[in-house]
Amino acid sequence: MTPLKQYPPRPDKVYFYGTCLIDLFYPGAGLDGIRLLEREGIEVVFPDDQTCCGQPAYTSGYHDEARAVAAAQLDLFPEPWPVIVPSGSCGGMMRTHYPQLFAGTGREAQARELAGRIFELTEFLVHVCHVTLTDRGEPQRVAMHTSCSARREMGVADTGPALLGQLEHVELVEQARAAECCGFGGTFAVRHPEVSGAMVDDKTRAIEEAGAEHFVTSDCGCLMNIDGHLEQQQRPVRGEHIASYLWRRTS
Repeated sequence: MTPLKQYPPRPDKVYFYGTCLIDLFYPGAGLDGIRLLEREGIEVVFPDDQTCCGQPAYTSGYHDEARAVAAAQLDLFPEPWPVIVPSGSCGGMMRTHYPQLFAGTGREAQARELAGRIFELTEFLVHVCHVTLTDRGEPQRVAMHTSCSARREMGVADTGPALLGQLEHVELVEQARAAECCGFGGTFAVRHPEVSGAMVDDKTRAIEEAGAEHFVTSDCGCLMNIDGHLEQQQRPVRGEHIASYLWRRTS
């Protein structure tokens, strides 16, 4: 169980950690996350030198390589501002695994201090910004997929649905076995493609059988996996990062 986090008052400034998949595949989701924060009156600082959080190497067992990548991130957030991550997966790496990765080294204290300032985007909007949303979109039935890391490492399975629940014209449908993995798992999908493919097939079927017209997620890895499978199967349902969905419907 993730321990309860004590949430700070709304800050004037935050850092934004964009993640690799947003940088390479879904830059609009990152920009929409920034827009949501700026609309709440918060100045967003984006360190230009940020790179990967180190998770692919870490989960593949290459801890020395992961430590080298992660160390490059530790110096990017010197001010005591919250660091907002639009991904439960990368957020889980930085909040949960950075202290473990640097345990017993000269940078352990720095890693622990940074870990205490990591917030997943929907978590921050709900528990720190206490955001209030006004829906300007058409009626739609939507399924929410919460990544394994967001659910288990960040403990934020409820924040995405809480934000969607504020949208007057959105019906949030519950898929069967909502807590099951979509099969992405980063390098897992590469090492075990047959297993991964069977898992995402189960996930897309569950989303469709729930009657969803659209799905949203707070993790781009899951989005790429689920949406790609739906497209490959020529199915009508499509997905979107929750930051883009919220911005689009409330602007």
